[in-house]
Amino acid sequence: MAQQDRAIRTRRLILEAAASVFDDLGYDRATIAEVLERAGVTKGALYFHFASKEQLALAVLDEHVLDIAVEPQKIKLQEFVDAGQVLAYRLRSDPIQRGAARLAVEQGSNHLDRKQSMLAWTRFVVELLDQARDRGEIMESVVVPETAELFVGAFAGLQLMSHALTNQADLSQRLTIFFQHTLPSIAVPAILAKLNLDPERGAKLDAALQGKALADVAADAEAGVPTR
Repeated sequence: MAQQDRAIRTRRLILEAAASVFDDLGYDRATIAEVLERAGVTKGALYFHFASKEQLALAVLDEHVLDIAVEPQKIKLQEFVDAGQVLAYRLRSDPIQRGAARLAVEQGSNHLDRKQSMLAWTRFVVELLDQARDRGEIMESVVVPETAELFVGAFAGLQLMSHALTNQADLSQRLTIFFQHTLPSIAVPAILAKLNLDPERGAKLDAALQGKALADVAADAEAGVPTR
């Protein structure tokens, strides 16, 4: 049990170190040696979990979507907004999100398949919008796959601009402005009036999510459940 927990913690440590290296240097300039130095682990420990730099990068990209989960809301479209704002907030400091974001949008190397990250985010948004449609929250004219691709592509652009100008400090505000311009063409008026687009909402939601995660870990430990 303790060995399994240790392996899970080591894998996460390596992923966070790799993500910070990718964020700072990009994929092509990143090296396994730099990841080892930042993680403070042996080469054997790293290769036990990841066979190559490419596998490391793909694992970071996988975490990009898996890490975003928001509390259920009465309005499904609010969950769509919340997921974007939580991500925007985490891009300020979360190593996994920052590293994955750079890997997903950077130009250059053709050795890494970046499309899976974009496709995963698009599927995530499609699922939320489909649920919103089932609840009668979005207009009948909305083509869900096209709207999802628009959001994912626009968010990537907002992120690049925010990174260049303020190192992501104003990304939440930029996302709110984007929502203010686009949601009137997506949400039915009665739902639109109820949506909370506050750019500070992401920070509050993230704090609540982190608190819940810590409580869950403590409860699992007390019950003897292995750490995930």
